[in-house]
Amino acid sequence: MLVTKPRQHSDVLLASPALSALKRHLPEAEMDAPTYHGGRGLRILHTEASCGWGGQEIRILEEARGLIARGHEISLACPPEARIFSEAGRHGVPAIALPIGRKSLRGLFALRRHILRSRPDVINTHSSTDTWLAALARLFISAPPPLVRTRHISAPIPCNAASRWLYTRATAHIVTTGERLRETLIRENGYPGEMITSIPTGIDPQRFHPGDRLAARRGLGLDPDLRYVGIVATLRSWKGHHHLIDACRQIVGHDWRLLIIGDGPRWDYLREMVVRLGLDERVRFLGQREDPECWLPAFDLFCLPSYANEGVPQALLQAMLAGLPIVTTPVGSITEAVQHGKSALIVAAGDITALAQAIQRLLDNPGLGRHLGEAARSTALARHTREAMLDAMQRLFELVIRAH
Repeated sequence: MLVTKPRQHSDVLLASPALSALKRHLPEAEMDAPTYHGGRGLRILHTEASCGWGGQEIRILEEARGLIARGHEISLACPPEARIFSEAGRHGVPAIALPIGRKSLRGLFALRRHILRSRPDVINTHSSTDTWLAALARLFISAPPPLVRTRHISAPIPCNAASRWLYTRATAHIVTTGERLRETLIRENGYPGEMITSIPTGIDPQRFHPGDRLAARRGLGLDPDLRYVGIVATLRSWKGHHHLIDACRQIVGHDWRLLIIGDGPRWDYLREMVVRLGLDERVRFLGQREDPECWLPAFDLFCLPSYANEGVPQALLQAMLAGLPIVTTPVGSITEAVQHGKSALIVAAGDITALAQAIQRLLDNPGLGRHLGEAARSTALARHTREAMLDAMQRLFELVIRAH
């Protein structure tokens, strides 16, 4: 049973002198609650303060686009400089630029004004900054819409009074992208389990599916006789690209190439590393691609050696649907998607020797790779489709709104 927490007007943050003073200076009309949408579809406002680009932002847009197609009214508030703002239009998601990239009174009241104008049934926040701004903005509306906080990564939440207020008083319900993330919030932070639901990211199996390897390589201009190890991930430290580059140096008996799809803050560092190691002929940086479904079938295997901050990574699920053999690590909720020896080879995070041995094993044993890839695809089709994600999120939003 889904449980939401009622709004607590006696909370210490609500009663603080600064907030009380601000509320006294607001026009009375602006304190009135809007008349919320009462039609058949839901009116959902997503907020995202992050200016980065990766699985989190892609999930927001894919989920929004999917629910729009189901007849719901979805919009996104984000900073004008954020990439998700420019990408929203391409995904068919209405977006408004607000100064919410940092915690500030300007951002707080800009978001509050937008909530009053747009009259959402529910607000779904996705990063720390926008969650704080939305939670505080709700204090200046007499009957605000409920807030759902989606936690996309496994980074720890501080165990302090302010964070507890944010997650258990200001927030009606928490969504995590994996069950292990949910369990961590219960065990480490002491949050009530009944107000946390795990809803993993879902991928479209019509877009990601097995393909003809040789045809894929011909279409991409790749040598059909080489062995390709691939990774699709934002170039952030915890994704483990540097571990993968080091591991590939240990491959023997195969003329290999490493294809790195993604962009991010580690671009220069990783390119310099490749040159320093003399691997510039073997490692190819492809940058951010809008067509990963065209590249995955060209890989011999997919590798994601993350060592922190993962939920259930989208790229992992995409590789599973493509039927690829996978080497990865037991970080975050990855092991909820794949099992060692059944649908992937899983090695300890940061263990470069074990990573190299797993890659070597799959290159040496194509039959094992086919077996793991088929099992991974079956698992993804059963548990991690886009429609399953949309069903679960729609049901949760409906229950939160009904309980509010």
